[in-house]
This record gives sequence, structure tokens and C-alpha cells, in this order.
Amino acid sequence: MDSYKFILLLTGVALLGAAWLPHLLKQKALSFPVAYVALGALLYLPQLPLPPPDPVQNSVIVERFTELTVLVALLGAGIRIDTQFNWRRWHLTWRLLGIAMPITIAGGVLLGQHVMGYSLAAAALLGAVLAPTDPVLAADIQVSAPGEGGEDPVRFSLTSEAGLNDGLAFPFVWLAIAMANAASNGTQVDWAHWWGMDVAWRLLGGLGVGWAVGYGLMHLLFRVERDDVLSRTSDGLTALAIILIVYGIAELLHVYGFLAVFVAAVVIRHYEREHEYHNTLNLFAEQCERLLMALLLIGFGGALATGILGTLSWREWAVALVIVLVVRPLGGWVCLLGSGLANSERWAIAMFGVRGIGSFYYLAFAFNHAEFAERDSLWSVVALVVLLSVLIHGLSAKPVMNRLDRWRELQRAWRWRRRGGHGPVPAPGEPGRPEDV
Repeated sequence: MDSYKFILLLTGVALLGAAWLPHLLKQKALSFPVAYVALGALLYLPQLPLPPPDPVQNSVIVERFTELTVLVALLGAGIRIDTQFNWRRWHLTWRLLGIAMPITIAGGVLLGQHVMGYSLAAAALLGAVLAPTDPVLAADIQVSAPGEGGEDPVRFSLTSEAGLNDGLAFPFVWLAIAMANAASNGTQVDWAHWWGMDVAWRLLGGLGVGWAVGYGLMHLLFRVERDDVLSRTSDGLTALAIILIVYGIAELLHVYGFLAVFVAAVVIRHYEREHEYHNTLNLFAEQCERLLMALLLIGFGGALATGILGTLSWREWAVALVIVLVVRPLGGWVCLLGSGLANSERWAIAMFGVRGIGSFYYLAFAFNHAEFAERDSLWSVVALVVLLSVLIHGLSAKPVMNRLDRWRELQRAWRWRRRGGHGPVPAPGEPGRPEDV
């Protein structure tokens, strides 16, 4: 069987499924990621002419492919957020980034050292790659298309967290790389370089490039061209142009491109909130994201079928389960104390910190920049965490979010009646609508 032609057929099937399955599964508990991981495993069990899905041997390909997928997801996340940016309205995001994320990193480091027996560098890498909430696999718990309104605290906080913490995890990945290189060379970690370059310059530079380039592109898209011309073209390729321009400038300046792309998307949306072109950009980004995610998940399923998990011991299972079911939920719960959210909303935010494609990117990136003796074990542990996250969150997200939505509607109806309202509760945006929070 011709391998090239078979891959073309598989890509066509992935495209069709990426367009069709999300609509088919919209009201089902089964999620798109679960279906595609299962498909990948089934395709790689027989001896079909498919490329080997070994991330260890193809770390450069894995890094580049996951990098592009995360970038497309970050742009889409920034474009979809309706909540205007300010420090007060985004207070849930700051709590998740400033408290939950460090707790998750620390938990990963402790588990890596004291349960897995890793070196400090490998343990730091484990904590760093499993800290970010993934913007790719979390579609079922993120905000809807631009302009739909009614963003609830759960969807908004998880979307904004996923957009920002991919960039904020990078300093800790660089620290793990610096530790590994120092250990192999018999030197000390250059803490001044890490604080000055990897933390201060790259983070602040990423924010600055994202705002400046996003603001410039916003003027180019919405101010130079007449609105009617822009709306009539409906060219979603602009979304890809935004990603490449912002990311290219950021990386050439040695700042965090992930952070810059998300910030640029938020800036573009913030200054032109009501323009219909945002829906065009979002639709194109969503379509690209689905295709890339489908191919990656097929590869991930193939890696599972061909033995990436290896011979798992109780240590790997214990670490993976604790990270998914204890470390992130505990960090999320602690950071939301005093936030004013209902207990059900706090638990939803704490539990649905999906781990996924971003973790694979960071792991491949680190292995392409330093030597880690625990490389195979790290791939197994991270793959197991992502698999558990895909299964647990993928099967529970829709039922939980639907139940939360029904609970909120009951709360709104109760407030509407208490204020003397009669008849149906007004829809979002209508006069008299009771506040969501």
C-alpha cells in the first residue's frame, strides 16, 4: 500500500471529522479529543503504512507541529473573549495564574523528586510542562464565539487562564533546561541570566510586543480599510497572518511568542469589540485548530498504541492521578477562596484544568535544548497525564457545564421574580436582564 496516498486519505478523513464531529457530539458526553485519540489507537494497531508516532525520535517535528497548534488556539481564545480587559474584571485570571499555577508547578517538582526519583532538573521540567491549562483541548469549557455575550465566570476564567499561562510556564521550562545543561557541564545555573532574560525580558517583552503589534494590526485591519470593504471580503487568512507576524516579531526579539499572540488577539478584540469581522477570524482559527488537533490526537493515539506508556509502574500512575485529581484541583480551590463564586463554580474551575498539547510542546522543546536522562520516563508520565485529562475532562465537561448553566438560569429566574419581574426571564442583553454574577 502506498504510504503517501494512504496519508492523504487519512488527512481527508481527519478534515471531514474535524468539520463534522463537533456538531454531532455537541449534545453528547463524548468529546472530540476522546474520539480522535481512540481513532488514532485503532489506526496504529494494524500494520498500516503510517509514519511512526514516536515523539522521542521525532522531537523536532512534535515541537513544530504542537507549536503551531497552540498558536492558533491562543489567537482564537483571545478573539472570543467578550469580557473587557481590566484588573478587576480579570481578577479570577490573576488568582489562577498567581496562586494555582505555582502550586501546580511545586506539586509536580515534589512528585518528580520524591516519588519518581528524578533529578531536580527533570522534576522542574515535569512541574513546568504540566502547569499550563491547555487552550487546545479545552473547547468544551471555554467561551463561545465573539459577541454572544453571557460569559460566565467558569468559561471566562478557564479561557483567559489558558491564554496566558502558556507563556508564563516558559520561564520554568528554561530553568529546567538551564539546570540540565549546568549539571551536564559541571557548572552552576546562571541565576542572573534566568531572572534577567528568561523572566523579566521575555515576559515583559512578550506583553509589549503583543500590545504594540496587536494595536498596529488593529489599526491596519479596522481603521485603514473601510468597514464595508473589510466585512465584504470575509477573508479568514488574516487570522493566520496575525499569528505569523506577531509570533515572528516576538521570537526574533527573543521574547515569549505565545504570550504575545494571545495579548495581540485580546488587544484587537478590545479596541474593535462590535465588529463582525471577529467572527470571521474566530471561525478560520477554529477550523485550523480542529484540523491540527485532529492530526495531533491521531498521532497521540498511535503513540499510545505503539507503546509510549511503556511498562508503567505504580509510581507513574500515582503521579499522574495526583496531578490530575489532587494538585490542580487543590491549587484551583485555594486560589479562589474569597472570590465570591458559588462552590459549584469554584469546583468546576479547579477541576477543569485540562493538560494537553501545550505539555507536549514544552516537553519536546526542552528535549531539543538539553539532555535529560529521564527523557523516556518523562514522556510516559506526561502522556499518561494527558490521556487521563482527555478521558476524565472530556467525558465530564459537557454534563457538568450543562448542569451549571441550568443552575445559573434558575438563579437568574429567582432574582428576576424577586425584583418583581413577570413573564419569561429576559435574554442576555435585553433590558431588565438580571446580572449573571
